Amino acid sequence: MNQTYLLEWLDLLVTFTLNPSKTNVNAITAVQSKAIVEKTLEQTLFIQSQFKIKIFSLNKEKQIKIIVGNYHSSLIIFLDNVIERSHNVEFERPDLKEVINMLISCFDELLSFIETRFPNYLTLDMRVPATYLVVSKKKLKQKIDKLKSSATFTVNDKRSTAILFDNLYSFVNSKRNKKITFRQVLYRKQLIKELELLGFLDRADLQSSSLNEILIYMNFNSRSFISYFTQCVADKINCCESPTDKMENLLLCFKEFNQIHSKDGVILNPNHQDIKIILSDWFKHEMIYLEKKLHFSVVPLRSIDKKPNQTAVIDATSDKVLCKLSIDQTALILRASDELKILIAKSMNHVFKTIVPFLSTPNKVNLSYDSMRSKSYVAEDRDKKIVIETLERMIKQIKEY
Repeated sequence: MNQTYLLEWLDLLVTFTLNPSKTNVNAITAVQSKAIVEKTLEQTLFIQSQFKIKIFSLNKEKQIKIIVGNYHSSLIIFLDNVIERSHNVEFERPDLKEVINMLISCFDELLSFIETRFPNYLTLDMRVPATYLVVSKKKLKQKIDKLKSSATFTVNDKRSTAILFDNLYSFVNSKRNKKITFRQVLYRKQLIKELELLGFLDRADLQSSSLNEILIYMNFNSRSFISYFTQCVADKINCCESPTDKMENLLLCFKEFNQIHSKDGVILNPNHQDIKIILSDWFKHEMIYLEKKLHFSVVPLRSIDKKPNQTAVIDATSDKVLCKLSIDQTALILRASDELKILIAKSMNHVFKTIVPFLSTPNKVNLSYDSMRSKSYVAEDRDKKIVIETLERMIKQIKEY
């Protein structure tokens, strides 16, 4: 294993050169301060490059975890020391203050580098040191302010944007002395990085759904966002009048939702379920509800007269046969009848073309034979279940004849 200590120069600088208890800091000249600033910049880039080489040369996960953890802890200690020194009177000199600010920036960048590239090797549920938290919140707030003022978010859903920034500002502005973990800080850093990528898209490429996709990808399991997202889908579904159209719209929304990828190992609130699980369950419950409405829907009847003992009948002006099954379910029966040669025609298309024009459903009078034929090839489990139950009832009925 390569035992080279990459932080050696920075370690000596913080521990001895800039330590008033061990060195006469006032003896450092402005020229030397400038050289330290330039050297610090070089070291920041050098350490990142060499650290990657060091990690990729290791084969054992345990070794990598130890190296990453040790460097991460050391950088936090250095950052604490530098922030503490910044309050000393010796560092009020402009050139030395520039040195301190450069070191704070250097350690922050190196910490972000390790946390972004090697998060799986860090103990993320440990409490963040106070000084590190102050620096992280300050930098996060600067990035949040920049994001909020950018034109990027004027294209996106205003309510989602408000929920997002309320959450981010609540985190960076919080003064409560509660435990903040590395996981919580790292999540915000990763989320902001994803949000910044929106700024690289052309205005023409931006869509109102772009932000929602990022929040789902980043497992932003905020209760406010989940409630708003489901309400948006519900509003979209409720624009349709018939249960069949509602179901088709819901299935389309569910399909679009399932196509959104999710980032492994990230979550806004570890104490709640993943957003994918929560929203998938919501979609499934909505589908079950609509399925029951379809299955038990009452056929609209028109009374011949007002007499209480008169039986209501279906509109006699229609020459179509009303089928209580949905379009998808009827399609399954016709397809199976063709393939089993119960209905014999020159082609399956001919079966649908001949029969479908004479059928209607409780929610649609004029059916497209071509559309029904296409749907017979994408059978949903719930439709198969209903068809099977219907056929079983028919079998039971025939047995009683």
